[in-house]
Amino acid sequence: MYAEFKAFLLKTNALALAIGVILGAALGTVVASLVNDIIMPVVGKLLGGVDFSQLVVTWDGVEIRYGLFINSVITFIIVAFVVFLIARSLIKEPPPDEVKVCPFCKEPNAVDATRCKACTSEI
Repeated sequence: MYAEFKAFLLKTNALALAIGVILGAALGTVVASLVNDIIMPVVGKLLGGVDFSQLVVTWDGVEIRYGLFINSVITFIIVAFVVFLIARSLIKEPPPDEVKVCPFCKEPNAVDATRCKACTSEI
């Protein structure tokens, strides 16, 4: 049973998914620090010394911390953009298969085809 489970982990995408989750969590921590410790203080300074983490609205004794929500949204956008850049650089689309285009109906056919699959003309 152990050997079967090990084969499952190594032959499927389960291992890649686990590594992706671990790296994603680590990347999320780094990006959260980047946003909270570097980007937001600069943005706050440019907007007149606003500290987004301190922005709250009090409603019947309940604090709505919308500044922390703004920080979270910015963190999410940056994490999503970094993951997009990493995925774009690592995942390459395979080149399209070569096709033979029918001169009559312009339908793509396999390279070794002798007749068009759409109009049955000889190509």
